[in-house]
Amino acid sequence: MNGKWMVCVTAGVLVACGGDAMVEAPGSMTVEGLAEGIRTLASDEFEGRGPSSPGEERTVAYLTEEFRQIGLEPGNGDRYVQDVPLVSITVQGAPALAAQADGSQQEFAFGDEWVGWTKRVVDHATLANSDLVFVGYGVVAPEYGWNDYEGVDVQGKTVVILVNDPGFATQDPDLFNGNTMTYYGRWTYKFEEAARQGARGALIVHETEAAGYPWEVVRSSWTGPQFSLASPDDNMGRVEVEGWISLDVARRIFEVAGEDLEAATASATARDFTPVELGTAVSTSLPNTLERSSSANVIGRLAGTDRADEYVLYMAHWDHFGRDPNLEGDQIYNGAFDNATGTAGLLELARAFASLDPRPSRSLLFLAVTAEEQGLLGSAYYAQNPVYPRAKTVAALNMDGLNVDGPMRDITVIGYGNSELDGYVEEAAAEQGRTVRSDPEPEKGYYYRSDHFSFAKEGIPALYTDAGVDHVEHGEAWTMERRAEYTAERYHKPSDEYDPSWDLTGALEDLQLLFTVGYRLATSDAFPNWREGTEFKARRDEEIAGGR
Repeated sequence: MNGKWMVCVTAGVLVACGGDAMVEAPGSMTVEGLAEGIRTLASDEFEGRGPSSPGEERTVAYLTEEFRQIGLEPGNGDRYVQDVPLVSITVQGAPALAAQADGSQQEFAFGDEWVGWTKRVVDHATLANSDLVFVGYGVVAPEYGWNDYEGVDVQGKTVVILVNDPGFATQDPDLFNGNTMTYYGRWTYKFEEAARQGARGALIVHETEAAGYPWEVVRSSWTGPQFSLASPDDNMGRVEVEGWISLDVARRIFEVAGEDLEAATASATARDFTPVELGTAVSTSLPNTLERSSSANVIGRLAGTDRADEYVLYMAHWDHFGRDPNLEGDQIYNGAFDNATGTAGLLELARAFASLDPRPSRSLLFLAVTAEEQGLLGSAYYAQNPVYPRAKTVAALNMDGLNVDGPMRDITVIGYGNSELDGYVEEAAAEQGRTVRSDPEPEKGYYYRSDHFSFAKEGIPALYTDAGVDHVEHGEAWTMERRAEYTAERYHKPSDEYDPSWDLTGALEDLQLLFTVGYRLATSDAFPNWREGTEFKARRDEEIAGGR
């Protein structure tokens, strides 16, 4: 970086920095150090970093030792780990989904045509002749005047739900958030709402563009061990069977019911949508093996000076999908891009901050969370059971997949416009001669798919930057093609491996930007907040009022 790093913020006011620390500290982060961290974490030795596995033991040991060598204090009392209680539920065999209508029966193959699981901690989950009801997008949103369950009783039945939300389907900017996915479009919400409505089962119709990933990702992500946080009621408030069905399976079910899926989908984009009883029943039986375990978040702390009881938090998820012995050939989900890059970046940032003398007034936390791939479980556990008070946590800065394609003219803020943290990014980016842009693929709902969201739900202002798309040499079209190629060929697959040809100079530039943002937060007395109208502001205001 250049001399522009010699600008600091105190109480939100630009002042000159004394000494060379702000020049030297970002310079301590190197491409070589970042690459070494990625190579290590994504190596076969770490076995895909699956939670509650030998790969986790190696990962946690590695991160703990790295934090210690960097000079971070244990972040949880005298320990570097926060125990995260998990339960793993694995469907045994390959149970089919049977659909019966008018005396005929169709069976759909597990893995290729449907996947199903239960979050209930039971050794057997079943659907037995459970009536199917098409409930459109499965959304109950009073603020949009929307209720897809109005006029129908789905108690004990199985609901069929479209992925994403009506705004994406119509591209109408006045419907929900138009092309930008809302939380109502996320599969997590749809299963939660189905349970609130009393459904016995819930099946989401997969469609690649609307989901943001191909069927292969559904198959790899929702087969094998499925982790949940261990809850007092053993998750008995969830529907008994959750699952996905392919688009082709949905068409076949609708045809037997005398309905047209495309016509039904079109009708679901209207506020006066009426749920459709399909006259078809489904059955399946899921035998499960259960295993309770403890995973770990890894936390390191760098104490501040005169405001040490206030915290700026950096985070990245260390986990991936581990090893699948049922696969032919390569069985290890190395997770190099997702998210060895972010975890290695977390270590580089920790080294940079540890080199500062003097240290910032606020404390820095470095949090490597578990079980992101299983539904943001590690970050949710920390956000709900914080080691340090939420009201004293200034901001959470998340890294999930760093730039491996080289320098960009821009940087992306996922959820741009939600919080006052945007201004910090804009200032730091401008000093690098870069611009800030919103998510180029808002329809994929990335805001709800990484660990910052767990903190946002608890009111903590959370920042998630992503690589820009305007490549310095190749431009935007080239970058978007690279993204599409990754999603199709490597996302959540064993082929996500470290590539020596990656250009990590862009990742380093992004880390330097994040360093600047964190440093300015750590040397300020300001508490950034959510902007008016966002769904998280009331929670933050409540926390601040009660905890400061």
